[in-house]
Amino acid sequence: MSIDNSKHPCFNEKARHEYGRVHLPVAPRCNIKCGFCNRKYDCANETRPGVTSSVLTPPQAMVWLEKLIELKPNLSVVGIAGPGDPFANPEETMETLRLVRAKYPDMLLCVASNGLNIDPYIEELAALEVSHITITMCAPVPEIGAEIYEWINVNDTIYRGEEAARILLERQISAIEKISKTNVSVKVNMIVVPGVNDHVTDELAEKVKGLGASILNLMPLYPVEGTKFEHTEHPSPEFMKKIRESAGKFLPQMAHCMRCRADAAGLLGEEATKEIVMSLEEAKKTSVDERPCVAVASKEGALVNSHLGEAPYLWVFREKEDKSGYEPFERRQCPPKGMGSNRWEELAKIISDCRALLCSGVGDAPRKIMTLNNIKIVEMEGLIEEGLDSIYKGKEIRSPKRFTGCGDSCSGCGTGCA
Repeated sequence: MSIDNSKHPCFNEKARHEYGRVHLPVAPRCNIKCGFCNRKYDCANETRPGVTSSVLTPPQAMVWLEKLIELKPNLSVVGIAGPGDPFANPEETMETLRLVRAKYPDMLLCVASNGLNIDPYIEELAALEVSHITITMCAPVPEIGAEIYEWINVNDTIYRGEEAARILLERQISAIEKISKTNVSVKVNMIVVPGVNDHVTDELAEKVKGLGASILNLMPLYPVEGTKFEHTEHPSPEFMKKIRESAGKFLPQMAHCMRCRADAAGLLGEEATKEIVMSLEEAKKTSVDERPCVAVASKEGALVNSHLGEAPYLWVFREKEDKSGYEPFERRQCPPKGMGSNRWEELAKIISDCRALLCSGVGDAPRKIMTLNNIKIVEMEGLIEEGLDSIYKGKEIRSPKRFTGCGDSCSGCGTGCA
């Protein structure tokens, strides 16, 4: 059976009462700060983007998906929409999409992103037959974007004001153009903020149509406590109808959006059943990987504080039998420097009983080789125990780190990123 695009309830209103979707919450980090978003707030009874009860690893997400298909056989779409941005968490996002496509070849796949960091993954998204990508673009010009976006993070550099809005807009424009040249449909979401961007909805609609978008979703601001726009008036249904009719001269409008949570499952607008909520919690507790160990690049065995290329050895930890904590039981020598990619192939064999590797930094070459050997790379600095909790218990790391100094040309000499 081939993939049937007509079964997507978000893009085909006729399908919304027959087919369901699930958002797999595997992407906790975000690379921009919007004035209408407070991702720290989570209410079980609230429906809006960015809200989830749990964050899952890709293997845990597959456990949840399998259970959901039992509970909801009419699921036709698997999406990733947060709770952060999928491409501020590219490893988790792409791994999840690969796993879903391999196990469920007929399932529709979609992602929703702010567009800041999606560009490097567009080609693979198309190859995975992701059928729909949503880009949230709230301003057609940087001057307005500067009022909406508080900051953006590009390669660990924070930009603010019009510079941030300009960089984001340029990347969104590029992403929509590139995606539209593939077989992937592009939807644009625009959060309508009264007094800020409600007067440029037509301008944005005309712009994104020219870039290749196929549908526009004008979403009324949801004032959230603790945000810049918490006291801004919620746009009325009458006002939304008016601006949708006007923007509809340029692009078809999506008027049935339910502003889904990052862990939404089932039909649009359908409240999560007790069974779905329980299945999510059970998946969160699942230890899918049977490999017992985790390797750590550490100088003294207490902190994650070594770049992989500079580590002469790795500490190997495992969980105690009574699950009361962790214990180091070996210190393994890393292969010698100067071996190029062979160094990382050898290292993957040395730690083949490890499900993950914690380090303060890693180059692209060793990252790719470890990933191909199904060893999860976690970049962080701080207590080893916190990193181990993220692997064994699925807890979020408070200070994740993304080291970007090494490139594909990394020789494995272990001299860092000079």
